[in-house]
Amino acid sequence: MLSVNFPPPNFKIKKVEDKEQIWDPSRKKWVRLTPEEWVRQNFIQFLVEEKKYPASLISIEKTIRLGEMKKRYDIVVFKNALPWLIIECKEMNVPLSENVAQQILRYNSTMLAPYLIITNGREHFGWEINEGRGMSLTELPDW
Repeated sequence: MLSVNFPPPNFKIKKVEDKEQIWDPSRKKWVRLTPEEWVRQNFIQFLVEEKKYPASLISIEKTIRLGEMKKRYDIVVFKNALPWLIIECKEMNVPLSENVAQQILRYNSTMLAPYLIITNGREHFGWEINEGRGMSLTELPDW
C-alpha cells in the first residue's frame, strides 16, 4: 500500500440549489462535490503541493476509447507529452477490489503509462509497469 498524507484541504466550496460545488483549479470551473470528487481533489492537491508535480501536466476526467466503448479516466499526469501516471479514484466507501485494478489496467491498455494508482482516499495502491509486469509501489514516484 502507498503512503499518502493529504495536506489540509484549502478548497473553495459553494452551494448551488442545495448541492455543494467545489472549485477545480485544474479545470478552472466549479464541479459538483461528490464523494469521489472529494477524493480526486485531495489527491490532485497532494500531487501538486506535496509531490511538486506540475499542475499544468495533470489532466482530469477526459474521455478515452477502449475498443468501441468510451470511458473517462479520473487523473492522468503527463511527462514528455506521454501518459506517465494514471490515477483511478473511488469514493471512500468503495473497496479497492480486483475490479478497480482491472479498470485501471483496461485504461492503461491504450494509454501505456508506466505508473498506475488506485485510491479511495483512505487506501492507495500503486504499481510500476515494466515489460508488462506490475511491481507494487510503496510511494508515488518523484517528479
